[in-house]
Amino acid sequence: MEKKVRVRFAPSPTGGLHLGGVRTALFNYLFAKKHKGKFILRIEDTDQTRFVEGAEEYIASCLDWCGIVPDESPANEGAFGPYRQSERKATYKQYADQLIEDGYAYYAFDTPEELDAKRKEIPNFTYGLATRGEMRNSLTLNETEVAALLATNTPHVVRIKMPENETVSFTDLIRGHVSFETNLVDDKVLLKADGMPTYHLAVVADDKAMEISHIFRGEEWLPSAPIHILLWRYLGWEDEMPAWVHLPLILKPDGNGKLSKRDGDRLGFPVYAQNWTDPKTGDLTKGFRELGFMPEAFVNLLAMLGWNDGTDQEIFSLSELIDKFSLERISKAGAKFDFEKAKWYNHEWIKNATAEILLPVVKQAFAEHGIALNDDQYLKGIIDLIKDRCNLLTDFVPQSIYFFVAPESYDLDAVKPKWTIEKAKFFEAYALEIVDGLTGLELEEKFKTLAAAHNFKPGELMLPFRIMLVGGKFGPGVFDIAVALGAVETIKRIHKAIITFS
Repeated sequence: MEKKVRVRFAPSPTGGLHLGGVRTALFNYLFAKKHKGKFILRIEDTDQTRFVEGAEEYIASCLDWCGIVPDESPANEGAFGPYRQSERKATYKQYADQLIEDGYAYYAFDTPEELDAKRKEIPNFTYGLATRGEMRNSLTLNETEVAALLATNTPHVVRIKMPENETVSFTDLIRGHVSFETNLVDDKVLLKADGMPTYHLAVVADDKAMEISHIFRGEEWLPSAPIHILLWRYLGWEDEMPAWVHLPLILKPDGNGKLSKRDGDRLGFPVYAQNWTDPKTGDLTKGFRELGFMPEAFVNLLAMLGWNDGTDQEIFSLSELIDKFSLERISKAGAKFDFEKAKWYNHEWIKNATAEILLPVVKQAFAEHGIALNDDQYLKGIIDLIKDRCNLLTDFVPQSIYFFVAPESYDLDAVKPKWTIEKAKFFEAYALEIVDGLTGLELEEKFKTLAAAHNFKPGELMLPFRIMLVGGKFGPGVFDIAVALGAVETIKRIHKAIITFS
Protein backbone atom coordinates (compact mmCIF):
# COMPACT_ATOMS: atom_id res chain seq x y z
CA MET A 1 0.00 0.00 0.00
CA GLU A 2 1.32 3.45 -0.89
CA LYS A 3 2.48 5.47 2.10
CA LYS A 4 0.20 8.39 2.93
CA VAL A 5 1.88 11.76 2.46
CA ARG A 6 2.64 13.64 5.68
CA VAL A 7 5.16 16.47 5.50
CA ARG A 8 6.27 19.06 8.03
CA PHE A 9 7.72 22.54 8.23
CA ALA A 10 9.75 22.70 11.42
CA PRO A 11 11.19 26.19 12.09
CA SER A 12 12.92 27.35 15.26
CA PRO A 13 11.26 30.32 17.01
CA THR A 14 14.40 32.45 17.00
CA GLY A 15 13.38 35.53 15.01
CA GLY A 16 12.04 36.63 11.64
CA LEU A 17 11.06 34.13 8.94
CA HIS A 18 13.49 34.22 6.00
CA LEU A 19 11.97 33.86 2.53
CA GLY A 20 13.96 30.61 2.17
CA GLY A 21 12.05 29.24 5.13
CA VAL A 22 8.74 30.28 3.62
CA ARG A 23 9.71 28.57 0.36
CA THR A 24 10.48 25.35 2.27
CA ALA A 25 7.03 25.59 3.88
CA LEU A 26 5.48 26.28 0.47
CA PHE A 27 7.09 23.28 -1.24
CA ASN A 28 6.02 21.06 1.66
CA TYR A 29 2.49 22.43 1.36
CA LEU A 30 2.28 22.07 -2.43
CA PHE A 31 3.52 18.47 -2.29
CA ALA A 32 1.06 17.57 0.48
CA LYS A 33 -1.93 19.11 -1.29
CA LYS A 34 -0.93 17.64 -4.66
CA HIS A 35 -0.96 14.14 -3.09
CA LYS A 36 -4.01 14.66 -0.84
CA GLY A 37 -1.75 14.53 2.20
CA LYS A 38 -1.20 16.53 5.39
CA PHE A 39 1.01 19.57 6.00
CA ILE A 40 2.23 19.92 9.58
CA LEU A 41 3.77 22.89 11.41
CA ARG A 42 6.09 21.74 14.19
CA ILE A 43 7.98 24.22 16.36
CA GLU A 44 11.55 23.13 17.05
CA ASP A 45 12.24 25.00 20.28
CA THR A 46 14.69 22.64 21.97
CA ASP A 47 17.42 25.29 22.10
CA GLN A 48 15.95 27.44 24.86
CA THR A 49 18.96 29.80 24.81
CA ARG A 50 17.92 31.00 21.35
CA PHE A 51 14.17 31.12 21.99
CA VAL A 52 12.66 34.53 21.19
CA GLU A 53 9.34 35.66 22.65
CA GLY A 54 6.67 36.14 19.98
CA ALA A 55 8.57 34.30 17.24
CA GLU A 56 6.19 31.33 17.15
CA GLU A 57 3.16 33.60 16.72
CA TYR A 58 5.06 35.51 14.03
CA ILE A 59 5.77 32.28 12.09
CA ALA A 60 2.09 31.31 12.23
CA SER A 61 1.10 34.80 11.06
CA CYS A 62 3.49 34.63 8.08
CA LEU A 63 2.11 31.26 6.94
CA ASP A 64 -1.45 32.51 7.38
CA TRP A 65 -0.73 35.62 5.27
CA CYS A 66 0.69 33.40 2.52
CA GLY A 67 -2.32 31.07 2.60
CA ILE A 68 -0.08 28.14 3.59
CA VAL A 69 -2.41 26.78 6.26
CA PRO A 70 -1.17 23.79 8.30
CA ASP A 71 -3.46 20.81 8.78
CA GLU A 72 -1.83 20.20 12.17
CA SER A 73 0.05 22.72 14.35
CA PRO A 74 0.37 23.95 17.93
CA ALA A 75 -2.78 26.01 17.30
CA ASN A 76 -4.63 23.16 15.57
CA GLU A 77 -3.51 19.93 17.19
CA GLY A 78 -4.14 16.59 15.50
CA ALA A 79 -3.50 13.05 16.70
CA PHE A 80 0.32 13.42 16.68
CA GLY A 81 0.86 16.20 19.25
CA PRO A 82 2.33 17.98 21.03
CA TYR A 83 3.62 20.08 18.15
CA ARG A 84 6.28 21.93 20.14
CA GLN A 85 9.45 19.96 20.79
CA SER A 86 9.85 21.49 24.25
CA GLU A 87 6.57 19.80 25.21
CA ARG A 88 7.93 16.45 24.01
CA LYS A 89 11.05 16.59 26.20
CA ALA A 90 10.17 13.47 28.20
CA THR A 91 10.13 11.30 25.07
CA TYR A 92 13.71 11.84 23.93
CA LYS A 93 15.86 10.47 26.76
CA GLN A 94 14.66 6.91 26.15
CA TYR A 95 16.13 7.03 22.65
CA ALA A 96 19.45 8.42 23.89
CA ASP A 97 19.54 5.64 26.52
CA GLN A 98 18.75 3.03 23.87
CA LEU A 99 21.58 4.28 21.64
CA ILE A 100 24.05 4.14 24.54
CA GLU A 101 22.87 0.65 25.50
CA ASP A 102 23.39 -0.56 21.93
CA GLY A 103 26.84 1.03 21.62
CA TYR A 104 25.83 3.71 19.12
CA ALA A 105 26.23 6.67 21.49
CA TYR A 106 28.22 7.59 24.59
CA TYR A 107 28.34 9.97 27.53
CA ALA A 108 30.76 12.90 27.26
CA PHE A 109 31.75 14.69 30.50
CA ASP A 110 34.09 17.28 28.99
CA THR A 111 33.62 20.73 30.54
CA PRO A 112 33.28 23.85 28.36
CA GLU A 113 36.76 24.86 29.58
CA GLU A 114 38.25 21.53 28.49
CA LEU A 115 36.64 21.82 25.07
CA ASP A 116 37.93 25.39 24.68
CA ALA A 117 41.42 24.22 25.55
CA LYS A 118 41.24 21.55 22.87
CA ARG A 119 40.05 24.08 20.28
CA LYS A 120 43.08 26.24 21.05
CA GLU A 121 45.39 23.23 20.93
CA ILE A 122 44.00 21.74 17.70
CA PRO A 123 43.06 24.04 14.78
CA ASN A 124 39.55 23.27 13.45
CA PHE A 125 38.99 20.83 16.31
CA THR A 126 36.06 18.44 15.92
CA TYR A 127 34.90 15.89 18.45
CA GLY A 128 34.94 12.57 16.63
CA LEU A 129 36.89 9.54 15.50
CA ALA A 130 40.32 11.21 15.64
CA THR A 131 39.86 12.96 19.00
CA ARG A 132 37.27 11.09 21.07
CA GLY A 133 40.00 8.84 22.57
CA GLU A 134 41.68 11.89 24.14
CA MET A 135 38.53 13.25 25.75
CA ARG A 136 36.69 12.59 29.01
CA ASN A 137 33.85 10.30 28.01
CA SER A 138 32.41 6.84 28.59
CA LEU A 139 34.67 5.44 25.86
CA THR A 140 37.87 6.44 27.72
CA LEU A 141 36.69 6.12 31.35
CA ASN A 142 35.99 2.76 32.97
CA GLU A 143 32.49 1.67 33.99
CA THR A 144 33.06 2.52 37.66
CA GLU A 145 34.17 6.07 36.83
CA VAL A 146 31.24 6.60 34.50
CA ALA A 147 28.77 5.25 37.08
CA ALA A 148 30.22 7.55 39.75
CA LEU A 149 29.97 10.62 37.51
CA LEU A 150 26.37 9.82 36.61
CA ALA A 151 25.47 9.10 40.25
CA THR A 152 26.73 12.55 41.30
CA ASN A 153 24.84 14.26 38.43
CA THR A 154 28.04 15.47 36.82
CA PRO A 155 27.05 17.59 33.82
CA HIS A 156 27.33 15.63 30.60
CA VAL A 157 26.00 15.30 27.07
CA VAL A 158 25.23 12.27 24.93
CA ARG A 159 27.08 12.05 21.60
CA ILE A 160 26.49 9.77 18.62
CA LYS A 161 29.43 7.42 17.99
CA MET A 162 30.09 7.73 14.26
CA PRO A 163 31.31 4.40 12.85
CA GLU A 164 34.78 4.01 11.39
CA ASN A 165 35.42 3.54 7.64
CA GLU A 166 31.79 3.35 6.55
CA THR A 167 29.93 5.03 3.72
CA VAL A 168 26.42 6.30 4.37
CA SER A 169 24.42 6.52 1.15
CA PHE A 170 20.88 7.55 0.34
CA THR A 171 18.74 8.68 -2.57
CA ASP A 172 17.67 12.31 -2.58
CA LEU A 173 14.56 12.88 -4.71
CA ILE A 174 16.19 15.95 -6.28
CA ARG A 175 19.91 15.12 -6.22
CA GLY A 176 19.84 11.38 -6.79
CA HIS A 177 22.54 9.24 -5.14
CA VAL A 178 24.36 10.96 -2.27
CA SER A 179 27.03 9.43 -0.04
CA PHE A 180 29.18 10.46 2.93
CA GLU A 181 32.31 8.98 4.52
CA THR A 182 31.68 8.51 8.24
CA ASN A 183 35.31 9.27 9.13
CA LEU A 184 34.69 12.86 8.05
CA VAL A 185 31.60 13.38 10.21
CA ASP A 186 32.00 14.39 13.86
CA ASP A 187 30.21 12.89 16.87
CA LYS A 188 27.31 15.32 17.19
CA VAL A 189 25.64 15.95 20.55
CA LEU A 190 22.24 14.22 20.74
CA LEU A 191 21.19 15.11 24.29
CA LYS A 192 22.37 18.29 26.02
CA ALA A 193 23.35 18.73 29.64
CA ASP A 194 19.92 20.23 30.43
CA GLY A 195 18.21 17.06 29.22
CA MET A 196 16.90 18.70 26.06
CA PRO A 197 17.64 16.96 22.77
CA THR A 198 19.58 18.64 20.00
CA TYR A 199 18.04 19.03 16.57
CA HIS A 200 19.64 15.77 15.41
CA LEU A 201 17.90 13.48 17.89
CA ALA A 202 14.65 15.43 18.15
CA VAL A 203 14.04 15.68 14.42
CA VAL A 204 14.42 11.93 13.90
CA ALA A 205 12.30 11.00 16.92
CA ASP A 206 9.56 13.46 15.99
CA ASP A 207 9.49 12.57 12.31
CA LYS A 208 9.05 8.93 13.35
CA ALA A 209 6.35 9.74 15.92
CA MET A 210 4.45 11.98 13.48
CA GLU A 211 4.71 9.44 10.63
CA ILE A 212 6.40 11.93 8.31
CA SER A 213 6.68 10.53 4.77
CA HIS A 214 8.94 13.10 3.06
CA ILE A 215 11.49 15.52 4.51
CA PHE A 216 11.76 18.78 2.56
CA ARG A 217 14.57 20.98 3.85
CA GLY A 218 17.25 23.32 2.57
CA GLU A 219 20.45 22.12 0.96
CA GLU A 220 22.40 23.47 3.94
CA TRP A 221 21.12 20.48 5.95
CA LEU A 222 22.80 17.93 3.65
CA PRO A 223 25.87 17.54 5.93
CA SER A 224 23.50 16.42 8.71
CA ALA A 225 21.94 13.69 6.57
CA PRO A 226 24.42 10.89 7.50
CA ILE A 227 23.81 11.48 11.22
CA HIS A 228 20.06 11.36 10.76
CA ILE A 229 20.15 8.30 8.52
CA LEU A 230 22.31 6.45 11.05
CA LEU A 231 19.89 7.39 13.83
CA TRP A 232 16.98 5.98 11.83
CA ARG A 233 19.04 2.82 11.39
CA TYR A 234 20.36 2.57 14.96
CA LEU A 235 16.92 3.08 16.48
CA GLY A 236 15.55 0.27 14.33
CA TRP A 237 13.33 2.45 12.16
CA GLU A 238 15.17 2.40 8.84
CA ASP A 239 12.26 0.74 7.02
CA GLU A 240 10.06 3.69 8.03
CA MET A 241 12.56 6.41 7.14
CA PRO A 242 11.03 9.27 5.14
CA ALA A 243 12.14 10.14 1.62
CA TRP A 244 14.73 12.95 1.43
CA VAL A 245 14.28 16.18 -0.52
CA HIS A 246 17.06 18.77 -0.14
CA LEU A 247 15.94 22.02 -1.79
CA PRO A 248 18.37 24.29 -3.68
CA LEU A 249 19.62 27.41 -1.93
CA ILE A 250 18.23 30.87 -2.59
CA LEU A 251 21.35 32.79 -3.58
CA LYS A 252 22.47 36.40 -3.34
CA PRO A 253 21.65 38.47 -6.47
CA ASP A 254 25.20 37.98 -7.76
CA GLY A 255 24.96 34.22 -7.18
CA ASN A 256 27.85 34.15 -4.68
CA GLY A 257 26.50 32.39 -1.62
CA LYS A 258 23.25 32.01 0.27
CA LEU A 259 20.98 35.05 0.54
CA SER A 260 21.07 36.49 4.05
CA LYS A 261 19.30 39.22 6.01
CA ARG A 262 22.55 41.20 5.79
CA ASP A 263 22.31 41.14 1.98
CA GLY A 264 18.82 42.58 2.15
CA ASP A 265 19.95 45.35 4.51
CA ARG A 266 22.92 46.11 2.24
CA LEU A 267 21.00 46.06 -1.05
CA GLY A 268 17.76 47.61 0.18
CA PHE A 269 15.19 44.84 -0.05
CA PRO A 270 13.48 42.60 2.53
CA VAL A 271 14.32 38.94 3.08
CA TYR A 272 11.63 38.35 5.73
CA ALA A 273 8.00 37.60 4.92
CA GLN A 274 6.65 40.19 7.35
CA ASN A 275 8.04 42.95 9.55
CA TRP A 276 9.94 41.57 12.52
CA THR A 277 10.79 43.63 15.59
CA ASP A 278 13.44 42.12 17.83
CA PRO A 279 11.89 42.12 21.32
CA LYS A 280 15.29 42.55 22.99
CA THR A 281 16.79 45.33 20.89
CA GLY A 282 13.67 46.88 19.36
CA ASP A 283 15.33 46.69 15.92
CA LEU A 284 12.84 46.50 13.05
CA THR A 285 13.54 44.30 10.03
CA LYS A 286 11.15 45.04 7.18
CA GLY A 287 9.12 42.36 5.43
CA PHE A 288 7.54 41.82 2.03
CA ARG A 289 3.99 42.30 3.33
CA GLU A 290 4.60 45.77 4.77
CA LEU A 291 6.65 46.80 1.76
CA GLY A 292 3.52 46.33 -0.34
CA PHE A 293 3.58 42.80 -1.72
CA MET A 294 0.40 40.85 -2.33
CA PRO A 295 0.60 37.42 -0.65
CA GLU A 296 -0.29 35.75 -3.97
CA ALA A 297 2.66 37.45 -5.65
CA PHE A 298 5.04 36.56 -2.80
CA VAL A 299 4.03 32.88 -2.99
CA ASN A 300 4.26 32.95 -6.79
CA LEU A 301 7.79 34.37 -6.85
CA LEU A 302 8.98 31.94 -4.16
CA ALA A 303 7.66 28.96 -6.12
CA MET A 304 9.67 30.07 -9.15
CA LEU A 305 12.91 30.21 -7.14
CA GLY A 306 14.13 26.73 -7.98
CA TRP A 307 11.03 25.31 -9.71
CA ASN A 308 9.16 25.72 -12.97
CA ASP A 309 6.48 23.71 -14.73
CA GLY A 310 8.49 23.25 -17.93
CA THR A 311 6.61 25.95 -19.86
CA ASP A 312 7.03 29.72 -20.22
CA GLN A 313 4.22 30.36 -17.73
CA GLU A 314 5.34 32.53 -14.80
CA ILE A 315 2.13 33.65 -13.11
CA PHE A 316 0.53 30.94 -10.97
CA SER A 317 -2.19 31.02 -8.34
CA LEU A 318 -1.78 28.77 -5.32
CA SER A 319 -4.29 26.28 -6.74
CA GLU A 320 -2.43 26.24 -10.06
CA LEU A 321 0.85 25.63 -8.22
CA ILE A 322 -0.69 22.67 -6.39
CA ASP A 323 -1.94 21.27 -9.68
CA LYS A 324 1.37 21.70 -11.56
CA PHE A 325 3.87 21.01 -8.76
CA SER A 326 6.26 18.08 -9.15
CA LEU A 327 9.61 17.15 -7.60
CA GLU A 328 11.03 16.41 -11.05
CA ARG A 329 10.85 20.12 -11.93
CA ILE A 330 12.83 21.32 -8.87
CA SER A 331 16.33 22.39 -9.85
CA LYS A 332 19.50 21.08 -8.21
CA ALA A 333 21.22 24.43 -8.71
CA GLY A 334 20.71 27.42 -6.44
CA ALA A 335 18.33 30.17 -7.54
CA LYS A 336 19.53 33.79 -7.63
CA PHE A 337 17.17 36.24 -5.94
CA ASP A 338 16.28 39.18 -8.15
CA PHE A 339 14.31 41.93 -6.39
CA GLU A 340 13.38 43.65 -9.64
CA LYS A 341 11.85 40.37 -10.83
CA ALA A 342 10.08 40.05 -7.47
CA LYS A 343 8.50 43.47 -8.03
CA TRP A 344 7.52 42.39 -11.54
CA TYR A 345 5.54 39.48 -10.08
CA ASN A 346 3.83 41.86 -7.69
CA HIS A 347 3.04 44.31 -10.49
CA GLU A 348 1.44 41.52 -12.52
CA TRP A 349 -0.71 40.44 -9.58
CA ILE A 350 -1.77 44.02 -8.81
CA LYS A 351 -2.54 44.67 -12.47
CA ASN A 352 -4.73 41.57 -12.72
CA ALA A 353 -6.48 42.03 -9.36
CA THR A 354 -9.99 43.48 -9.27
CA ALA A 355 -10.62 46.83 -7.62
CA GLU A 356 -12.82 44.95 -5.14
CA ILE A 357 -9.85 42.85 -3.99
CA LEU A 358 -7.51 45.84 -3.76
CA LEU A 359 -10.03 48.18 -2.09
CA PRO A 360 -9.41 47.30 1.62
CA VAL A 361 -5.63 47.37 1.21
CA VAL A 362 -5.68 50.75 -0.54
CA LYS A 363 -8.08 52.22 2.04
CA GLN A 364 -5.78 51.04 4.80
CA ALA A 365 -2.76 52.58 3.06
CA PHE A 366 -4.53 55.96 2.85
CA ALA A 367 -5.68 55.66 6.47
CA GLU A 368 -2.04 55.26 7.51
CA HIS A 369 -1.40 58.60 5.78
CA GLY A 370 -4.23 60.21 7.73
CA ILE A 371 -6.69 60.20 4.82
CA ALA A 372 -10.06 58.51 5.41
CA LEU A 373 -11.78 57.46 2.20
CA ASN A 374 -15.48 56.63 2.42
CA ASP A 375 -16.71 56.58 -1.19
CA ASP A 376 -15.88 53.00 -2.17
CA GLN A 377 -17.30 53.29 -5.68
CA TYR A 378 -15.20 56.36 -6.44
CA LEU A 379 -12.10 54.73 -4.96
CA LYS A 380 -12.62 51.56 -7.02
CA GLY A 381 -12.71 53.70 -10.15
CA ILE A 382 -9.42 55.33 -9.15
CA ILE A 383 -7.86 51.92 -8.40
CA ASP A 384 -8.75 50.71 -11.89
CA LEU A 385 -7.23 53.88 -13.36
CA ILE A 386 -3.84 53.57 -11.69
CA LYS A 387 -3.22 49.92 -10.75
CA ASP A 388 -1.21 49.34 -13.96
CA ARG A 389 1.25 51.94 -12.66
CA CYS A 390 1.85 50.28 -9.27
CA ASN A 391 4.62 47.80 -8.53
CA LEU A 392 3.82 47.75 -4.81
CA LEU A 393 0.58 48.18 -2.89
CA THR A 394 2.23 51.14 -1.15
CA ASP A 395 2.51 52.86 -4.56
CA PHE A 396 -1.25 53.50 -4.58
CA VAL A 397 -0.96 56.47 -2.22
CA PRO A 398 1.70 58.50 -4.10
CA GLN A 399 0.24 57.44 -7.45
CA SER A 400 -3.31 58.57 -6.63
CA ILE A 401 -3.26 60.99 -3.70
CA TYR A 402 -3.96 63.91 -6.05
CA PHE A 403 -7.45 62.47 -6.67
CA PHE A 404 -8.26 63.20 -3.02
CA VAL A 405 -5.94 66.07 -2.08
CA ALA A 406 -5.07 68.94 -4.45
CA PRO A 407 -1.31 69.27 -5.09
CA GLU A 408 0.37 71.69 -2.72
CA SER A 409 3.44 72.06 -4.91
CA TYR A 410 4.24 71.72 -8.60
CA ASP A 411 7.12 70.54 -10.73
CA LEU A 412 7.77 74.12 -11.81
CA ASP A 413 11.05 73.28 -13.53
CA ALA A 414 9.05 71.31 -16.09
CA VAL A 415 6.67 74.22 -16.81
CA LYS A 416 8.14 77.64 -16.05
CA PRO A 417 10.85 77.83 -18.75
CA LYS A 418 8.24 77.55 -21.54
CA TRP A 419 5.27 79.17 -19.79
CA THR A 420 3.74 82.17 -21.61
CA ILE A 421 0.80 84.54 -21.28
CA GLU A 422 -0.68 82.86 -24.36
CA LYS A 423 -0.67 79.49 -22.60
CA ALA A 424 -2.36 81.05 -19.57
CA LYS A 425 -5.07 82.44 -21.87
CA PHE A 426 -5.51 79.00 -23.48
CA PHE A 427 -6.12 77.34 -20.11
CA GLU A 428 -8.50 80.11 -19.00
CA ALA A 429 -10.49 79.46 -22.17
CA TYR A 430 -10.31 75.68 -21.77
CA ALA A 431 -11.63 75.92 -18.20
CA LEU A 432 -14.82 77.39 -19.67
CA GLU A 433 -15.25 74.27 -21.86
CA ILE A 434 -15.14 71.77 -18.99
CA VAL A 435 -18.47 70.52 -17.71
CA ASP A 436 -19.51 67.37 -15.89
CA GLY A 437 -20.80 64.53 -18.04
CA LEU A 438 -18.10 64.75 -20.70
CA THR A 439 -15.97 61.67 -21.37
CA GLY A 440 -12.20 61.73 -21.50
CA LEU A 441 -12.33 61.54 -25.29
CA GLU A 442 -14.70 64.51 -25.47
CA LEU A 443 -12.50 66.57 -23.15
CA GLU A 444 -9.49 65.68 -25.30
CA GLU A 445 -11.29 66.68 -28.48
CA LYS A 446 -12.20 70.08 -27.01
CA PHE A 447 -8.59 70.47 -25.85
CA LYS A 448 -7.18 69.82 -29.34
CA THR A 449 -9.71 72.06 -31.08
CA LEU A 450 -9.02 74.94 -28.72
CA ALA A 451 -5.25 74.42 -28.97
CA ALA A 452 -5.45 74.79 -32.74
CA ALA A 453 -7.53 77.95 -32.34
CA HIS A 454 -4.80 79.37 -30.08
CA ASN A 455 -2.04 78.29 -32.48
CA PHE A 456 -0.61 75.62 -30.22
CA LYS A 457 0.21 72.00 -30.84
CA PRO A 458 -1.59 69.85 -28.21
CA GLY A 459 1.76 68.36 -27.13
CA GLU A 460 2.92 71.80 -25.96
CA LEU A 461 0.02 72.00 -23.50
CA MET A 462 -0.40 68.43 -22.25
CA LEU A 463 2.44 68.51 -19.71
CA PRO A 464 1.35 71.83 -18.12
CA PHE A 465 -2.21 70.47 -17.89
CA ARG A 466 -0.99 67.29 -16.19
CA ILE A 467 1.11 69.25 -13.70
CA MET A 468 -1.87 71.52 -12.96
CA LEU A 469 -3.96 68.52 -11.93
CA VAL A 470 -1.33 66.19 -10.45
CA GLY A 471 1.63 68.34 -9.43
CA GLY A 472 4.17 66.25 -11.34
CA LYS A 473 4.95 64.27 -14.50
CA PHE A 474 3.09 61.08 -13.63
CA GLY A 475 -0.31 59.47 -13.53
CA PRO A 476 -2.73 57.91 -16.05
CA GLY A 477 -4.26 59.71 -19.03
CA VAL A 478 -4.70 63.36 -18.09
CA PHE A 479 -8.25 63.58 -19.47
CA ASP A 480 -9.22 60.50 -17.46
CA ILE A 481 -7.85 62.32 -14.41
CA ALA A 482 -10.00 65.35 -15.24
CA VAL A 483 -13.13 63.19 -15.58
CA ALA A 484 -12.43 61.51 -12.23
CA LEU A 485 -11.82 64.85 -10.48
CA GLY A 486 -14.99 66.35 -11.89
CA ALA A 487 -15.51 69.72 -13.56
CA VAL A 488 -15.52 71.91 -10.43
CA GLU A 489 -12.26 70.50 -9.01
CA THR A 490 -10.51 70.45 -12.40
CA ILE A 491 -11.39 74.10 -13.08
CA LYS A 492 -10.32 75.09 -9.57
CA ARG A 493 -6.92 73.43 -10.05
CA ILE A 494 -6.43 75.08 -13.46
CA HIS A 495 -7.06 78.56 -12.03
CA LYS A 496 -4.77 77.97 -9.03
CA ALA A 497 -1.96 76.65 -11.25
CA ILE A 498 -2.23 79.55 -13.73
CA ILE A 499 -1.55 81.95 -10.86
CA THR A 500 1.39 79.84 -9.62
CA PHE A 501 2.92 79.33 -13.06
CA SER A 502 2.64 83.01 -13.92
